[in-house]
Amino acid sequence: MGPPAQTNDDSASWADVNSTAQLGSVIDQLHSCWQQWASSGTDQTVVQAPPEHSGRDGTFKVTFNLTLTTILLSPLQASSQIYFGSVNEQTCAASRPFIEPATAVKMASIPQLLMEEVQPALTTSGSKVTVVGVGQVGMACAFSLLTQHICSELALVDVVPDKLRGEMMDLQHGLTFLRNVKIEASTDYAASAGSRLCIVTAGARQKEGESRLSLVQRNVDIYKGIIPNLVKHSPNCILLIVSNPVDILTYVAWKLSGLPKNRVIGSGTNLDSSRFRFHLSQKLNVAPSSCHGWIIGEHGDSSVPVWSGVNIAGVRLRDLNPLIGTPEDPDKYNEMHRDVVNSAYEVIRLKGYTSWAIGTSCAILARSILSNERSIYAVTTTIKGYHTIDKDVFLSLPVVLGENGVTHVIKQTLTQEEINQLKKSADTLWDVQAGIQF
Repeated sequence: MGPPAQTNDDSASWADVNSTAQLGSVIDQLHSCWQQWASSGTDQTVVQAPPEHSGRDGTFKVTFNLTLTTILLSPLQASSQIYFGSVNEQTCAASRPFIEPATAVKMASIPQLLMEEVQPALTTSGSKVTVVGVGQVGMACAFSLLTQHICSELALVDVVPDKLRGEMMDLQHGLTFLRNVKIEASTDYAASAGSRLCIVTAGARQKEGESRLSLVQRNVDIYKGIIPNLVKHSPNCILLIVSNPVDILTYVAWKLSGLPKNRVIGSGTNLDSSRFRFHLSQKLNVAPSSCHGWIIGEHGDSSVPVWSGVNIAGVRLRDLNPLIGTPEDPDKYNEMHRDVVNSAYEVIRLKGYTSWAIGTSCAILARSILSNERSIYAVTTTIKGYHTIDKDVFLSLPVVLGENGVTHVIKQTLTQEEINQLKKSADTLWDVQAGIQF
């Protein structure tokens, strides 16, 4: 097939191209044709699509949407802009100074030419996580989930569409450097459908100097529009509540959801325990992961440090110093709990919000759930019947976390003083719960 001869009407005919195998030859000759016209001083050449044709692949239109510059660069670059199909003829006209593309009615797409489908791909992976609220905490959770490779699908839900789309795009643009995760975002809770875990961070932000408990009624009203919608679209999910006051809102989420108690948990004192271990590590100059201690009860002012169980490599510090954690402690270890309680307030004072620590805390809880790790963390759960507490409140105790949420509660050996502090914490929350308007 040689270059077309020029005709009286400035057009030329091409032979049939009935398979993509002939495409390379056609491109070569298009390139040659355009070079000849270019060398003759013609700069208004355009390649236009013919009318509909019937070939053995059916009826179609095809367009060569090529500029003179593209053709002169290389045949390979030209080929990347050609829609493939069975072509009966092409008209090369020199009558207009611009390209006039036509619409391809039938063509083989690049994926079809690149790959042969063996089996349709699954549309879901079974490890989908939804994060409700794309504020500082929500995005820290999302970022931690992605960078720790915990989920394969991530849905973001919020009421501010522009910020929501911007956060989604920002995460998507970094996926080249992470594992391939399907990320979607919507103001519609239908986007959360099929989630195994729903993390709720939405709510009124805690103000400087404001206690978590003072936030309760404002966030209860917000939860009325969140929890039922999540359960509607993901009836088998586990709810992980992060919004403050987290213990009361975990109770609220359980009441609104209708889910069993083992599938409604709060981030609780998992972060408090991490802060506690950090301060111990600074005092002892060892890694935080090698310091073992627990904060239980309320995530907040009335939390309880379990000094009776603090140990390093199995060595209980109270065996070394019976006064540790008490006001009489000469080493002032009791000040650590005060630092833990004040940590969030100090961070909020300095930067306006907390984010990264709670984000990593939630990610580690998500990993234990989605991977059925059965790891032990201090999270908000129902504590009625434990440590002589008879009120239906949600507070933090060490629990075993797996695929179906809380499977076991660890029965810690507490001192009477620690039990009394825990009961006081439960009484505080019970009084607040009594005033909640559902």
